[in-house]
Amino acid sequence: MASDIIPIQLSLTEGDVVTLWAPKWREDGEDWEAFLGDADAVFGFPEVAQLAAYVRTATEHDLVDHPAWSDVPTLTVAELTPGENDRYDVIGVPELVAEEPDTWVVGELAEITAIVRSLAEVCDLDAITGILDSTPGFALLDQGTLPFTGREGERLWTQLAQTVVEHWDTVVDALDALTATPEVDPTALEQARREAAELAERLAAAEAALPADATDTDVEEADEEAVEEQVRSDELAEAGPVGFWEEIGIDPIRITTSAGSLVTLRCYLDDSPVFLGHDGRIDAFESERALARWLADGGKDDNDLIAASTWQEVLDKAAVGELTVTVDRMNDYILVGIDEDIAEGTLEVDPTQLELATELVLDVAEWARDPAPAEALAESQSLGWLVSFVIRPNPTRLAPSPPFDDEAQRWRELVQATEARFRTPD
Repeated sequence: MASDIIPIQLSLTEGDVVTLWAPKWREDGEDWEAFLGDADAVFGFPEVAQLAAYVRTATEHDLVDHPAWSDVPTLTVAELTPGENDRYDVIGVPELVAEEPDTWVVGELAEITAIVRSLAEVCDLDAITGILDSTPGFALLDQGTLPFTGREGERLWTQLAQTVVEHWDTVVDALDALTATPEVDPTALEQARREAAELAERLAAAEAALPADATDTDVEEADEEAVEEQVRSDELAEAGPVGFWEEIGIDPIRITTSAGSLVTLRCYLDDSPVFLGHDGRIDAFESERALARWLADGGKDDNDLIAASTWQEVLDKAAVGELTVTVDRMNDYILVGIDEDIAEGTLEVDPTQLELATELVLDVAEWARDPAPAEALAESQSLGWLVSFVIRPNPTRLAPSPPFDDEAQRWRELVQATEARFRTPD
């Protein structure tokens, strides 16, 4: 299950607004889902700078109690900018359904329908839910183009399109009425707008560097690279001088497993992953402090990280009590819940969480000389094809077809094999 809070863009009557969406997460035995807002409205902002200013200063809204909220006020404008896959042209749906139901059209409509349904369910918009439930085509969108092929498929698509023509104004009107823009702190807004201006300059420079015959895809990729570069620049500016772990090239990492959270170390030697451990077993600890204490006691000399030229620096710093173990958020891997998301469908899987989890599973397997995960995640295999589709979506590719029970089971087996390699030293 996804645990992130995601910036999204909604295109409504008055234009584009940005807000935050927390996909379903589980807490205290219950499933939750929420948007940035309060009991009366979803908060939408006409510019990302306003969203950034609000989340950095506001203390009363529906996402305050989300388990990941503490990280949101530290996000930069670039990080709060919705990605290409998180922009939903709600008002453009009538034009969309006028097209033939190819992979691109069905995929985009499926995403818009999913976010609209989430808004309706979270905010008790029964009128929208009734419209989406009035024809079976909406419920079949996540299966790709297959349900809309043949004579019966044409009938389903025509029925769906007619429903949109007759009732989509009701959907848009309800979302227009639901959305409100709260006041933001002027000082925070000024700072955020400076960040936004820097990002806009970087985007403009990236697009200006493209050749005259650049395609829309080229522009989108250049924009994404510019945003990523701005994020890296913001993070470096915030972090200040390069820290100890960055200097020595060894990373503390955190893995959330079915048994709880574990912390260990990993580095790359000649581009190959190396973990704290030996013979395919990884030494892992319940906290950063526990790992630091173990290292302060001298650790063990029979682990593969001794091959790193900087390993002794870690032990020396730990021995004098100066070692602080800190896990960067990009080294935070969540293995739990993905199998359940896969079983529910590709739209339920968090691409970032899946990409990180796949990276870890493959790294562990390569280090342990286990070829099975790489084989299972090859694009020629059904699981590998699904993972590739989620991580690197492309409307020209054939979407995986449900049910995904086999893929979910295979992923579950890979995770279980990975978790079995972790051990807690005495």
